Amino acid sequence: MTDLRPDIPPTGGPVPAPAGGPGPRSAIPPGPLPDLAPAPGSSGPLPALYLGHGAPPLLDDPLWMAELAGWSATLPRPKAILIVSAHWQTAPMAIGATTTVPLVYDFYGFPQRFYDLEYPAPGAPGLAATVRRLMPATEPVLDRPARGLDHGAWVPLMAMYPEADVPVLQMSMPDLDPAHLFEVGRRLTPLRDEGVLIVGSGFMTHGLPFIGEYFAGKPGAPQWSIEFDRWAAEALARGDLDTLFAFREKAPGMPYAHPTVEHLAPLFVTLGAAARPDDGPKTAIEGFFVGLSKRSFEAR
Repeated sequence: MTDLRPDIPPTGGPVPAPAGGPGPRSAIPPGPLPDLAPAPGSSGPLPALYLGHGAPPLLDDPLWMAELAGWSATLPRPKAILIVSAHWQTAPMAIGATTTVPLVYDFYGFPQRFYDLEYPAPGAPGLAATVRRLMPATEPVLDRPARGLDHGAWVPLMAMYPEADVPVLQMSMPDLDPAHLFEVGRRLTPLRDEGVLIVGSGFMTHGLPFIGEYFAGKPGAPQWSIEFDRWAAEALARGDLDTLFAFREKAPGMPYAHPTVEHLAPLFVTLGAAARPDDGPKTAIEGFFVGLSKRSFEAR
């Protein structure tokens, strides 16, 4: 197994889309979900989410915290959360700890208090077993039992589920190919019927090298961020998967919006996990933070 930096593509090239487009969606193979007790308030399949997670200072931003908390309050309470973060890519795909282990503090240069934070969510071993069953033999899933939640997972969850009382499982991305990630998400779709909240955590624009003046306090956003955000919103509203898959070539604002593409990649897992991925998703959060688009949505 090889852990890859998110800005380095895996070897072997992109995985082609399945012939004839996405196949039929199957039910979860037989087997219990022993750690998924019935949760109050749930009715019908949960949506799949794509959200901007921000760095730990998000936790000091009252508006963004309120937006994330308000969003989670509108959702049925999940029995468990399966999250795919921009900050974990391995080949083959891996699942993280299924017990409560220390967090991954995968950032630097912030005040010490951010490195002292804890998010002791319960593990989800039953969900991990089900994820393995849902993947085909051609999609091996490795175990990383000591790998805790990275900041792409625990920062937004700290805002949305601050009591840390919902079991959480983190899964890596096997590569950054949109068609392959969409297929991974499609395989996960049945989990939504079981009360699992599937979350892709990234950032709709992530041109960190080009926002120094916005970090310094300049209001608004650069034009490349505005244009990419608008393009993505329109493509999502049309359910135009082909256009979204070809964002590198078709989106305005590239490559500034995503000089590396790992923060957009979880979006494709989310869309794959939707029952109707070509339906326009519901926008939950929009606007900009230090010049980057916070656009987040739920797909059904």
